[in-house]
Amino acid sequence: MATALDAAATATSSPLAWWRGAVIYQIYPRSFRDTNGDGIGDLAGIAERLDYIADLGVDGIWISPFFTSPMKDFGYDVADYCGIDPSFGTFADFDRIIAKAHALGLKVIIDQVYSHTSDEHAWFKESRRDRTNPKADWYVWADAKPDGSPPSNWQSVFGGSAWQWDGPRKQYYLHNFLTSQPDLNVHNVEVQDALLDVARFWLKRGVDGFRLDALNFAMHDAELRDNPPSGLPLELVTRPFDMQLKRYNQSHPDITRFLERIRQTIDEFPGRFTVAEVGGPEPLAEMKAFTEGRKRLDSAYNFDFLYAPQLTAPRVRASLLQWEGTPEEGWPSWAFSNHDAPRAISRWTRDGDLARAARLNLLLLLSLRGNPIIYQGEELGLPQGEVAFEDLQDPEAIANWPHTLGRDGARTPMPWAANAPQAGFSSANRTWLKLDPVHTGFAVDRQATDPVSTLGYTRQILALRREYAALVQGDIELLDSPEDILAFLRHDERGSVLCVFNLGAATNHWNAPGSLGTLNLIATESSTAGGAVPAALGPGTGYWAAVAGG
Repeated sequence: MATALDAAATATSSPLAWWRGAVIYQIYPRSFRDTNGDGIGDLAGIAERLDYIADLGVDGIWISPFFTSPMKDFGYDVADYCGIDPSFGTFADFDRIIAKAHALGLKVIIDQVYSHTSDEHAWFKESRRDRTNPKADWYVWADAKPDGSPPSNWQSVFGGSAWQWDGPRKQYYLHNFLTSQPDLNVHNVEVQDALLDVARFWLKRGVDGFRLDALNFAMHDAELRDNPPSGLPLELVTRPFDMQLKRYNQSHPDITRFLERIRQTIDEFPGRFTVAEVGGPEPLAEMKAFTEGRKRLDSAYNFDFLYAPQLTAPRVRASLLQWEGTPEEGWPSWAFSNHDAPRAISRWTRDGDLARAARLNLLLLLSLRGNPIIYQGEELGLPQGEVAFEDLQDPEAIANWPHTLGRDGARTPMPWAANAPQAGFSSANRTWLKLDPVHTGFAVDRQATDPVSTLGYTRQILALRREYAALVQGDIELLDSPEDILAFLRHDERGSVLCVFNLGAATNHWNAPGSLGTLNLIATESSTAGGAVPAALGPGTGYWAAVAGG
């Protein structure tokens, strides 16, 4: 099966790395497809639906954690990096995913969680035993202050102190997330060696790359200095974590040295890809540091759009301006939705027209220079699921109710068949997270044969993108435009595509510079049909236009 990268390589004089401009489809396995009737999505369900994903026209999949875990943070609390949790299946199931995905022309990326483990991990069980065992320094331990209080004022993402007292060691251990997620001491070279061995294990198993979770939490200030206050107004505070500048418990400068070791390990397996999740006070600067040169990671994405309450032209413009395309610069990735953030369509739709908003979001995401990451259900236009308090599963949502980040609403089961039990996700009477009944109207079987559906549009626009190498891996040039209009060129040596979007609440007029020459409309937020390039753009509309001879 031909991919976008195959098309781009054909249209250019030199071969490209497969991941450069690749479209990645994120799978949250608990909610994707349950084949054994236990109410939890599984690896066999992913294998079963790989043809559907390949038919979308994406280049690869990213599978969120399926490792052995007590599931207190649903897989991001790893108890065995080289094990598969029985709730997800077996290694035979995973091997089937690798084989089938590769046969379909899809790459497979999996998560790696290097900042913390579960407290049920064998490493932590040994580390907490005493202060002299071989793994005593594999986690972040510190003595109490003379008055018994924690070693520093650092706050956990999930609320409360980031330090937990441990009786066996008579010390505190650091946990930037749940108390059951102790932080690894990644300053320790032995810990780094062990993590790199984990990477080799999965690379030998056939994976094509890694998404590195919470990577800027991987190292801490050795002096355990207190974080200064953030000064954030109280009305914007949802948890104590918001009230500090995370100066000493994340984004340590030595993280980049560890990234260089990761790069060396990845290079033992040619053709693999790495993308980091980066959040923090200066995420764009950190993204660039994590991907600088050819000795660190390939790509990174941040939360610029994942938590943005509105999609605006100034916001997109500011993000794009951070990436100049210089030779030593890394390659960005972009996500509008994922398993950690409320779905973009619900955050950004002003007028209630969800279908048009879904198509506009996709058209914009696929225009940006970098790797677009599509979260399961975005191709259907799924809005944020409604989850009652009594049905919440996410520990963060429960702890911060009602000021919740809404992760459960983005994790509700994938609707496959409108008239089937649990919308075709599972045969179980009760699933791990309840299906939102509204989502049955967005089911795959209701959209699959309808070319004007959001799913039909997704397939069409991804196929169209493959026809224009400039949209896959070309440079980007921002054009002068009114504040609410975002206009830029994507171009390479074979051609150019003009991308224009009105992200404001009112109709705007914008004419392309006459120097561009003839423009041929190839797509709008409504269709992939041709026509005249519009000068007046209604709110929430956009288009792609091929530049003739450009």
